[in-house]
Amino acid sequence: MKFFKPTLVAIALLSVMGCQESATQEEKAIALDTEIQKQAYGLGASIGMYMERNLEEHDKVGLSLDKSIIIRGFTDSMAGKSQIEKEDIQALLMNLDQAMKAKQREQALASAEASLAEGQKFLEENAKKDGVQVTESGIQYVVLKAAEGEKPVATDTVKVHYKGTFINGEQFDSSYDRNQPAVFPLNGVIPGWTESVQLMSVGSKYKFTIPSDLAYGPNGKPPQVPGNSVLEFEIELLEIVKPEAAPQVGDQ
Repeated sequence: MKFFKPTLVAIALLSVMGCQESATQEEKAIALDTEIQKQAYGLGASIGMYMERNLEEHDKVGLSLDKSIIIRGFTDSMAGKSQIEKEDIQALLMNLDQAMKAKQREQALASAEASLAEGQKFLEENAKKDGVQVTESGIQYVVLKAAEGEKPVATDTVKVHYKGTFINGEQFDSSYDRNQPAVFPLNGVIPGWTESVQLMSVGSKYKFTIPSDLAYGPNGKPPQVPGNSVLEFEIELLEIVKPEAAPQVGDQ
């Protein structure tokens, strides 16, 4: 597993550089005068940050790892006196990896179930608001800016600006922030988008509330979108992108 090796090295580095309580201040100090010294320190710092993130992930699922035991395992192994055989270590780490994945699946399922109930309640309340219209499939929308332009069909490619948020208002995506409109075929996105954008005319701007089954469903789009998320999008239809005409025989 890729995760454990840098983690062990990082903890060993931390123990050498900062965790020896008996070391004096002079012994703790290190020279960073040359490029190679700085590179060595940067490598250690990078591994340390990677290690910290991974240990935090274990903590989140209730599989906290005792750093002192990890350090002891590292130093014992370096000294050639590991208390556990290499083959057993590999099996133990595989078991830990499997336990980690099982805990993550368990938490994701619980989160998805809670999100489904929360989303259904939100849709029921949102549908009662003034100006909200509901399609037969359950998509809710409000016209923010009307227009009389052409409407796309599912096989068209469109250019849009958009902002995507969860029902709590937290933004997860925005072409406005990137200062770059998105261009995509309507039949190549989530079903809620395929249906929604066909309601719009070029130049219009709508706000859509899309049920989870017409978005990313129970699996979500990890790590950005949790399972069973109802999503809201403000979409501005800028253009229906027409395919370039094929050159005629004899054209120069």
